[in-house]
Amino acid sequence: MEITAKRPWLNSLGDVPATLDYFQGSMVEAVEKIAEQYPNNIAFDFMGRSTTYKDLVANIEKCARSLRTLGVRANDKVTIAMPNCPQAIYMFYAVNMVGAIANMVHPLSSEKELEFYINESESVTVVTLDQFYGKFEAIRQNTCVVNVVIASIRDELSRPMKAGYMLTEGRKIQKIPEDAPVIRWKEFMDMSRYCFYKNYRVERGYDDPAVILYSGGTTGTTKGIVLTNGNFNALGQQIIATNPMFRPGDKMLAIMPMFHGFGLGVSIHSMLANGGHCILIPRFTPKSYAQLLKKHRPNLIAGVPSLFEALLRVPEADALELSCLKGVFSGGDSLSVELKKRFDAFLGSHGATIKVREGYGTTECVTASCLTPMHKAKEGSIGLPFPDTYYKIVKPGTTQEIPYGEAVSYTHLTLPTT
Repeated sequence: MEITAKRPWLNSLGDVPATLDYFQGSMVEAVEKIAEQYPNNIAFDFMGRSTTYKDLVANIEKCARSLRTLGVRANDKVTIAMPNCPQAIYMFYAVNMVGAIANMVHPLSSEKELEFYINESESVTVVTLDQFYGKFEAIRQNTCVVNVVIASIRDELSRPMKAGYMLTEGRKIQKIPEDAPVIRWKEFMDMSRYCFYKNYRVERGYDDPAVILYSGGTTGTTKGIVLTNGNFNALGQQIIATNPMFRPGDKMLAIMPMFHGFGLGVSIHSMLANGGHCILIPRFTPKSYAQLLKKHRPNLIAGVPSLFEALLRVPEADALELSCLKGVFSGGDSLSVELKKRFDAFLGSHGATIKVREGYGTTECVTASCLTPMHKAKEGSIGLPFPDTYYKIVKPGTTQEIPYGEAVSYTHLTLPTT
């Protein structure tokens, strides 16, 4: 496709390259490739328990074999309705490994919405947590779902944490009947022993479909957007290219949810495909967020403006020491100039040497497609396009490009050509 959009921002990129050489394999291959380099590095922490890259890949492979034993085939759709937790990570990449497509869904969606997501995607398998079992059982007969796999947060906790969980959050979860037509997580993972397919892995490349994310419905009914391996892997490389301070082992506080492109693309895959260390947070409260910042001292945090606003209001944030931070990223909604100034001041008064960098994107791009440069900030700006990303500002209702300097109210985005 011929690109006609001008690129006046090229002279402002600094050390960021205008184009990149993109990995042509699948998402899971990108993770496996980095795991070979850093097998003993921590891939993620979850409620006090760490998982290395070596163990991450082993669990993905085990999960993939179980999927094949269950009958999941190439191009089948698997709905994953889970918060940020280890089982969601394993399942996401295992679905990719067997050549299926991950349908990412908000687990707190209404029954009607869940039914829509499942039927819209034609999912044959659903994976969710025990606390959401009732909703899926209520709609199951209205869908084409064959298998429901049920995991539990407690399955991934250390013994002391498990005891505490069962005395608090775990007590609120309604017990699933023993004869319920579901497959428990342990039973599911044990099915890997009965996988007799030599080629349980299905080769997938850059342009093959891999993930379905749902739009926010800002222009009408929400719709499923099919994204490729290349969409996710390119985003990961673009994120690293625009953040040259990143080093393998850097910690990302992954509080944005996996069922959203911001969380899945930026906080999870971009990190795991490049040797980052994710701190998985299944649920957000302002108080716990401040406590996690103090405990883990992350190098990177990404969130929506309301998250930063909430952090400013909790007393627990007053004692934070944030010199550990290399990057703070805002997206998902407009960051007001006033809030940015307040949060930048908060960062500076707590030892950080960086400021909030705002980005912009659409679900069709996974999430981000531009970001404020490290070396150049402009009040009210959403930054510069990523490498190989083109923006064209046009007159509303047309494709006629508007001269630079003229006020506009509508943006037409030409998607990345990579």
